[in-house]
Amino acid sequence: MHDVLNESRRYLADLIEACQRCAWHLQATADRVEWPLTAEVLEQRQMDQTLFEPLAAMNERFAKLQDLLGTAMRHSGELSGERTDTFLRVLAFCEKAGIIPSVEDWQTSRSLRNRAAHDYGTDFRVTADHFNALHGQVPLLKRVTLALAAHARDSLGIEPRDARFAEALRRSG
Repeated sequence: MHDVLNESRRYLADLIEACQRCAWHLQATADRVEWPLTAEVLEQRQMDQTLFEPLAAMNERFAKLQDLLGTAMRHSGELSGERTDTFLRVLAFCEKAGIIPSVEDWQTSRSLRNRAAHDYGTDFRVTADHFNALHGQVPLLKRVTLALAAHARDSLGIEPRDARFAEALRRSG
């Protein structure tokens, strides 16, 4: 039985490390774009791969980080002895533990994730608004990533094996 617990703890450490890597890459991708985006810029540069490749990567990394954080938050709750049968309970635990600022903040970010994964519009104004909103959520996802790692370390004694991305993420502001 002890092996199962150790496996579960290692799984959380690996999830947190994956979140830190993804958050760092999301920030690095966002840094390649001039913000805020406007409909005019998108229309003028609509065939410019140096603009649209980072935007596509941003959509993907944002969605991936959201998914990874959700899995890691649930797993952290399980290891903390919390009820995790619904994601709303996971969010309530994470808010109480200081991992997320509020359930509403997470739900807003999640709604953007869903749009990032499923919205393929052609209206440049809507597209600019979408990416500007994603960009506005990057600091939240970085804070959640760092807070989740701090909670795992302080409450559960769990840390990722590789600290390089966590350190780089903290330095990135």
